[in-house]
Amino acid sequence: MEASEVHILSARTALPGEPLDNAALARHFGMDELWEQWVDAFVGTRARHLSVDLGTRRLRSTLADLSAEAAAKALADAGVGPADVDLVVLGTATPDQLMPATVNVVADRLGIDGVPTYQLQSGCAGAFQALEVGRQMLRSGEYRTALVIGGELCSRHYDPDADLARLDSAELVNFVLFGDGAGAAVLTTRPAPGTPVVRRMLNRLTGLNRVPGQIVEWTGALDRRFADRSHIKEDYKAIEASVPVMSREIADELLDGLGWAPTDVDYLLPPQLSGRMTRRIVDGLGIPAAEEVSPVAAIANTGNAMPFFQLEEVLPQLAVGDRVLGVSVESSKWLKAGFALETV
Repeated sequence: MEASEVHILSARTALPGEPLDNAALARHFGMDELWEQWVDAFVGTRARHLSVDLGTRRLRSTLADLSAEAAAKALADAGVGPADVDLVVLGTATPDQLMPATVNVVADRLGIDGVPTYQLQSGCAGAFQALEVGRQMLRSGEYRTALVIGGELCSRHYDPDADLARLDSAELVNFVLFGDGAGAAVLTTRPAPGTPVVRRMLNRLTGLNRVPGQIVEWTGALDRRFADRSHIKEDYKAIEASVPVMSREIADELLDGLGWAPTDVDYLLPPQLSGRMTRRIVDGLGIPAAEEVSPVAAIANTGNAMPFFQLEEVLPQLAVGDRVLGVSVESSKWLKAGFALETV
């Protein structure tokens, strides 16, 4: 095996609390049955898991809690102990604090010390950035095993007392699209037959002179209810127009770079915006033979956790020779991200 080959040994995830379906969400915010039906039909997300208890307004779990849980499970599945981890990377848009960095809190809980740690601040592309940082450091030959984590606490930006009937669409959509969660993967350059090798990764900013599609203020509604501007806004119309096109460009670039045909892809891990949007994206990717891995309808958009939920589902299904394509678009400033895996 060449030193540059990086294998994914395991991927595991963590979710907070019980699933909150659209009916329960509608009851809490005093919305009628027609609103619930609109969410089901036009958004396509059935449920989500929230760290914030909407009834008590209390935070039940932090990003560090969820990340440490997912990472501990990933390490156990990989048969890797804390002393075997050479570096830790976390991608998130919603860290618990400015300092200490959440990645260091997680490492401490896992008993990991004396290694490089990195925390990347980004939206849906952050998990791919974290995977790429881990991969490139392993390829340097100085390190052999990396723990890569991605997660979000989107519910910190919920106002449990919001009057949804008075919100504009740019704010309202966020109450149904997003959920909380974390995931982790163990990467290694050690020989690992039967595991997927990362063949190619893509991380690229493409937002020059473009208005952001999503803006999230540093503090959420639970932290600063007195804010005189919206803490989170999403231009869903721009996202609907741009993400399917960008997704096709990402897939085409990854395939072209490897000399793979669309029919060579066995499993497709598409962007997980919502049930409805993901369906539209997949239809436009032109990879009809691949098996789609899309948990978004059941757990909502979990941001940087989502690629790990997809990997957790697909890894046990892989046979030698199987090829996997992962695609993601971050609408904040229009980032392209993706990876191509092949089981050896």
